[in-house]
Amino acid sequence: MVGIVSYGAYIPTYRIKVEDIASVYGKETGSIKRELLIEEKSVPGIDEDSLTMSFESSLNALRRCHIDKGKIGAVYSGSESPVYAVKPNASILGEALGIGNDYTSADIEFACKAGTAAMQMCFALAKSGFAEYGLAVGTDTSQSSPGDILEYTASAGAASMIIGNKESEIIADLEAMQSVSSDTPDFWRRNLQKYPSHAERFTGMPAYFKHLVDCTRKLMDKAKVKQEEIDYVAFHTPNGKFPMRAGEILGFPDKKMEDNLIVSKIGNTYSAASMLVFTQILDRAEPGQRILLTSFGSGAGSDSFLFSVTENIRKLRKARTTQSYIDDREYIDYGKYCKFTRLVANGQ
Repeated sequence: MVGIVSYGAYIPTYRIKVEDIASVYGKETGSIKRELLIEEKSVPGIDEDSLTMSFESSLNALRRCHIDKGKIGAVYSGSESPVYAVKPNASILGEALGIGNDYTSADIEFACKAGTAAMQMCFALAKSGFAEYGLAVGTDTSQSSPGDILEYTASAGAASMIIGNKESEIIADLEAMQSVSSDTPDFWRRNLQKYPSHAERFTGMPAYFKHLVDCTRKLMDKAKVKQEEIDYVAFHTPNGKFPMRAGEILGFPDKKMEDNLIVSKIGNTYSAASMLVFTQILDRAEPGQRILLTSFGSGAGSDSFLFSVTENIRKLRKARTTQSYIDDREYIDYGKYCKFTRLVANGQ
């Protein structure tokens, strides 16, 4: 048996509204909101980065459970905005958490599915017995070129999963896992470029929908599970429309998809996105319920997981909920947003 032992989330306090960005470029706010189903997004403070956020989300995961953190044998950090170009977030995180030195660690990069790729590695290590516990993190302070459509969604956040193999501790049992990968050039950033490039509408059907829908269908076939047997669905959330449309294609009712709409209040947190939806669901999940999680990463690929919630979820200690981070917000104007994110025109 292998699964989730604990989890934690972190979202910065600062927010900027869509209309405040649109007004700078003379854009009509209503059409942007309708097209993206985004109202506002999180903004990292001037002293926040992918590492500080992953530290906060990991602390929340440790606060919830009763494990000996010194037995964490793997730390993997998934991000496309690491603090250093050459020096891992993962080992700094392990040091900051005080877990000792007896663990394997690495930074993972696969666009917005780097966090779920880290989860897969921890599941494999825990399943094989090479690690008693693994810590998998998805964290990003995502960037966008000024004035690009991505600027309305690119945001910041982190989610952490502690993964283990003890039946008495697992709160969400991993029933099945599936991945798909391909060379699909929908989104990229070359070395030393400050902001990413994307293929606009091509990022939709040939990239996001093809991979996420295909991966989810293959997982459901592998697990022999039907839509009505799944209680909650967590998808990657580049905006509000994409996950809801994917749910419609796959035959899931809106009620099972509604947690994906947290993106309308926090934006696209990239490597943390699908994992944060998952934490939102875990905050209220009940024993016996089943959760389907599918990420998407440009480039391109998807990871899909089916979990069954166990009675152990009732044993977790209290920690800050994802919703409490969503609700705790302070609005800033575009000038302060530029200062905090060090936004520079034309990527210079």
